[in-house]
Amino acid sequence: MSLVLLVLGFIIVIGTIFLMVKQYETRMVLFCAGLLMAIIAGDPFAAFKGFSQAMTESRVFEAIIAVMGFAMVLKLTECDKHLIYLLVKALKQAGPFLIPASTLVTFFINTSITSAAGCSAAVGAILIPFLIAAGVNPAIAAAAVFAGTYGANFNPGYAQVAVVADVAKANSIDVVANHFYPLLLSGIIGAVSLLLVAWIRKEHKGYVPEKNITAEDFKVDYLKAVVPIVPLFILILGAKGYIPAFKELAISHAMIIGVFLTFVVTRANPGKIAKEFWHGAGDAFGHVFGIIICALVFVEGMKSIGLIKAMMNAMTTHPAIAKLSATYGPFLLAIISGSGDAASVAFNKAVTVHAEQFGMLPADMGSLAVIAGALGRTMSPIAGGAIICSAFAGINPMELAKRNAPGMLIAVTVTMIMLGFK
Repeated sequence: MSLVLLVLGFIIVIGTIFLMVKQYETRMVLFCAGLLMAIIAGDPFAAFKGFSQAMTESRVFEAIIAVMGFAMVLKLTECDKHLIYLLVKALKQAGPFLIPASTLVTFFINTSITSAAGCSAAVGAILIPFLIAAGVNPAIAAAAVFAGTYGANFNPGYAQVAVVADVAKANSIDVVANHFYPLLLSGIIGAVSLLLVAWIRKEHKGYVPEKNITAEDFKVDYLKAVVPIVPLFILILGAKGYIPAFKELAISHAMIIGVFLTFVVTRANPGKIAKEFWHGAGDAFGHVFGIIICALVFVEGMKSIGLIKAMMNAMTTHPAIAKLSATYGPFLLAIISGSGDAASVAFNKAVTVHAEQFGMLPADMGSLAVIAGALGRTMSPIAGGAIICSAFAGINPMELAKRNAPGMLIAVTVTMIMLGFK
């Protein structure tokens, strides 16, 4: 490919990032940028081929729609709310470690409520007023919740995990097992770092709210509180061989079992449950899978104009670049765009498929890109979840981002060391 095409492709990529920073619709920007690169390269049909290829990835699609469908059922029946309030009761015993405990509780809840914005809304509405009432500065309270919104990567059915599994030709549960400890350590680092920031700034106690903000008096139904995590236990018990019959269950099957269990426990209207499940499935296709499709169109455009080949040559010559790119590329793009999904998917579809050429396993490189993107988004002031948490706390999102930044910077470097230098 000529130097002119490479320069034009680079300009389009920079323009794509700029438009995403300006909060233009992500799917529109990715699709149009990919199509434009393909047209300039003289192969406009490459973008459409990428679109068609993405539409056939049923392995990824099945898991995503089932998880999102189950999440909507949990919201309808308020089982997610019972789980949150159960954990809030436990937080009252955390004492001086209330801030990191709140982050880790959100981290755990996010495995079931996998949307960062959705988890921020569900947990933040309860936990942020609770922290403020306990004397925690509003900025720290908001940051504590948002710092826990990448625990979804523990869920085998989460979209990003499914993409890594597809690229690595591996089982989703194996992908989670592979990045379990780096992800867990990242969560702990983020939580502890935020506590240190609060202590240094003297924001961990002593704040007096303008009005009395207290957590709602809510009676927890323990059966309802357990329902959200049952599908995860089913998958783990099957994968570990503790219950052989569960080994044959796909992620989608476990989620459907969770839906039926929700009905048994709550006795909600079955028609409404079915409607909400398919509502969630539709949202998954339109929002989550839509980004994956458009990211693949973007990747095909990069391939046709020669950017992917140029990146491959650079990384093959200098393998260390691949590890840095897989880490800080998605991380920085997520900070400036407010979304870790698009950057991670594009990188994994374009580069991770060739990971072995750089001396890395596809599962390691894929998870590294996914976690890095999630960490970058967790210190972005323009991320949807950051804006939601900030609204609950009545602060500027930049105040939240500044407090989460130290922990995310440390966590992304530690993650790179653990997954990139095995």
